[in-house]
Amino acid sequence: MISVGQKFPEFSKLAVVSLEKGKEFETITSDYLTNDDNVWTTIFWWPKDFTFVCPTEIAEFNKNFGEFSDRNTRLIGASTDSEFVHLAWRNNHDDLRGLKFPMLADTSKSLAEDLGILTNDDQKVAYRATFIIDPQGIIRWVSVNDLSVGRNVKEVLRVLDGLQTDELCPCNWEKGQETLTV
Repeated sequence: MISVGQKFPEFSKLAVVSLEKGKEFETITSDYLTNDDNVWTTIFWWPKDFTFVCPTEIAEFNKNFGEFSDRNTRLIGASTDSEFVHLAWRNNHDDLRGLKFPMLADTSKSLAEDLGILTNDDQKVAYRATFIIDPQGIIRWVSVNDLSVGRNVKEVLRVLDGLQTDELCPCNWEKGQETLTV
């Protein structure tokens, strides 16, 4: 599995960005991750659309979209389902209609494979993986959950806050608390 300190892999994928007819899809590339504007990126993966745990996580990320924006961080959701499945799911699930971030479609599973987050069974679905990527496209944090356990969005935000201080943050540190001085 790709890890901290490595460059996020290159990719070009379709994503669902809107429910408005004719504006549903957009191509997102790895160029989107690197910038001179100090914009970070959080990409989170779920195993399958039209499942049970996944929409709870996606809805929670969406509920905290403003928190990510306040931290100058783009949010991208992803799975190995197609853009058409993403669109159908968004249209048919109350908690997903108003998403404020793109749903990346890795239908070929090439990006999930490059990341090393595919299960080792016949289905080859993505684990619940989360990547925090700095403005240079370098992975600064990775968290991976098994398929049955949803992640904690508040923890993703806490780690993002710590990384953005560029200082030493002790155990259980939260934004606004003292960092360590050596």
